[in-house]
Amino acid sequence: MAQERLQRALARAGFGSRRSCEDLIRSGRVTVNGRVATLGDRVDPGTDVVVVGGHRVSTDPQLVYLALHKPAGVTSTMRDPHAPSDLRHLLPPGPRVFPVGRLDRDTEGLLILTNDGELANRLAHPRHGVEKEYLAEVDGMPTDRHLARLRRGVRLTDGLARPSSVRIAGRTASRGALRLVMGEGRKREVRRMLDAVGLPVRRLVRVRVGPLRLGALPPGDVRPLTTGEVRALYRAAGL
Repeated sequence: MAQERLQRALARAGFGSRRSCEDLIRSGRVTVNGRVATLGDRVDPGTDVVVVGGHRVSTDPQLVYLALHKPAGVTSTMRDPHAPSDLRHLLPPGPRVFPVGRLDRDTEGLLILTNDGELANRLAHPRHGVEKEYLAEVDGMPTDRHLARLRRGVRLTDGLARPSSVRIAGRTASRGALRLVMGEGRKREVRRMLDAVGLPVRRLVRVRVGPLRLGALPPGDVRPLTTGEVRALYRAAGL
């Protein structure tokens, strides 16, 4: 990729006008490959590491970041000949992207897709502790006893499962809802954990990944992330 002036790369990454980016560089808060940047510096957005205020920023225009509201019944893969539906038909034309982690076929909600491999690996790996928040509609009436058992941890076949936090989000005559925050994402972990305490899941929606929320994005819709959202994900992933 051809080099370009640093202030232009910063402006394209959402740091304001070129004049504002020049002031940012003058302040000494920008580094390129570990060296404090100066006006007139040129960067290769595809290879150079640009850091602003201690946090890495994405300046490569070929990197794509999308938020998708995955509907139930869709497999979290780009191509699966054995699945009735995969992600391909939901995405707009453009560079090839990959899902960050997975949601099982019956689970709905927020799925991030990108071709930024380093960010994707950090968001998905439990070592970096990026939280995932779920809204679970369950059969039965959640009680304080259920919450206490979940907070202690539930022994599953592949180890102990315990939410970072859990609270009751609603009740009706025959069912309830829980909000759970998880620090890892083992296969069907939330469903198995709730089933083990006697609250089988009727519907499960992931509503947040780190700082990024699903919001009002309708099922099946996709949108590009803002530059601010991408920067927030970089911070959450420790980049």
